[in-house]
Amino acid sequence: MRFRKFALSAALAAVVGAGPVATAPASAETVLKAVMHSDVKIIDPIWTTAYISRNVGYMIYDTLFALDANNDVKPQMVDKVDISADKLTYTMTLRDGLLWHDGQPVTAEDCIQSLKRWSAKDSLGQKVFTGFVSEISSPDPKTIVIKLKEPTGLLLFALAKPSSNVPFMMPKRIAETDPGKQISDFIGSGPFVLKKDEWKPGDKIVFTKFDKYKPRSEPASGFAGGKVVKVDRVEWLAIADAQQAINALSAGEIDYIEQPPHDLLPLIKSDGNLKLVVNHVTGQFTIRPNSLVPPLNNPKIKQALWYALNQEDFLKAAVGDPEYYKVCKSYYPCGTPLYTTAGMDGLLAGNAKKAQELLKEAGYDGTPVVLMASTDLPILSNIGPVAKQLMERAGFKVDMQSMDWQTLVARRNKKDPSNAGGWNAFGTVWVGADILNPVLTAYMNAGCDKALFGWPCDEKLEKLRNDFMRAPDLDAQKKIAAEAQEEAIAYTTHIPLGEYTAPLAVRKNIDGIIDAAAPVFWNITKK
Repeated sequence: MRFRKFALSAALAAVVGAGPVATAPASAETVLKAVMHSDVKIIDPIWTTAYISRNVGYMIYDTLFALDANNDVKPQMVDKVDISADKLTYTMTLRDGLLWHDGQPVTAEDCIQSLKRWSAKDSLGQKVFTGFVSEISSPDPKTIVIKLKEPTGLLLFALAKPSSNVPFMMPKRIAETDPGKQISDFIGSGPFVLKKDEWKPGDKIVFTKFDKYKPRSEPASGFAGGKVVKVDRVEWLAIADAQQAINALSAGEIDYIEQPPHDLLPLIKSDGNLKLVVNHVTGQFTIRPNSLVPPLNNPKIKQALWYALNQEDFLKAAVGDPEYYKVCKSYYPCGTPLYTTAGMDGLLAGNAKKAQELLKEAGYDGTPVVLMASTDLPILSNIGPVAKQLMERAGFKVDMQSMDWQTLVARRNKKDPSNAGGWNAFGTVWVGADILNPVLTAYMNAGCDKALFGWPCDEKLEKLRNDFMRAPDLDAQKKIAAEAQEEAIAYTTHIPLGEYTAPLAVRKNIDGIIDAAAPVFWNITKK
């Protein structure tokens, strides 16, 4: 078989030896203290799509490939990949010097088992590994061979998937954990080590620099390039009150706030010790219905939601400042290649009368919609109340149940009836990197039990997503993406509520923050 080789790596950066210990100046430990968008109660980034768990993942795990700032696929743990002329066989060689945090070498078998666990949960992973991969093997400890049944241009993109669920690599013994159960051993090969003995949910979680991590030699770009850690220790502190967090930032008690509320940004701008770091990450507010249990298992009742809800109301309540939000009636982000308004005519405009008519036609009997509402994430705190108001105006009976985000994350996995501990709907956010196409968009997975919580089941939509995997060019992708959007609207897999951007807030002595679809802590300096 003839192979076409792509060189995907450069030499590792030279390690500069330190001078004699006796003459080296003493240096204090550099500690970076941050407040993230949520407390950390669940770490397993494969078991959940929660972004705080993904953020932990980027601290302690690494990936085979990664997307750079231009969304191009680059090698990360992989040194080189050979692709056969028929594009059916991918032979990947791991970089030298990859170690787990316990000192054991990373092997191809570790990575293969990690891919199996990830692909059992992830929307894109399922499509690639169930529909296209015929065999995956490791002829030696550093080589991974993936054979396809038919070509797809999305294999390497899937392995570089930047957000939930990210194909993070774990030791084989850990990756053998049932994907439906959480792991309890958090050994990775990433640039930071989790200090499990210092993790106290509700207080803080601590990471230290992994001194045996060997970064790539290329400059950091997005999630790709050299993950050079320039601080000794990172502490994420659980401060739920946004004003308290900003006061701590101003006083120098913390260094970094991931997601300050938009209404407090003027306060940060006016403080001479602070600065906003504007990134290019777009978020999409979303309502996810549960398609398994009444009343939203009735398609016509779900259709009423499209008329009852109004993007502008959510955006004004959640963000407020038009500088940071945009009405966008598309499943795919505005301004991206697959953006389309197909199927959106007349929807998401707060047409209560039309919604009432649909509810009457559907025979809605007043069964309460259990709406889970997050209370501890400022960006989500107004989504539930606005949804409740608009739905009740349209004739729904709504039982809004408030809870912290981590409780919601755990509860949304339950398939119980809504009056027995289950749920009917909740609001959340997806970053733009997670919703670029119908296969990547996890909530468009309509694979029944294989789909995420909400469990939509639609054969036509799954066929369209399979067709997208085979699309030969962008024009074909655009056509299929528009058709998939129309079908997902007809089924109501989920409802987009508009887009927003959110800057980071840091002290002025913090530099080197990477512009990426998730917060990463390599390359950051604290002067």
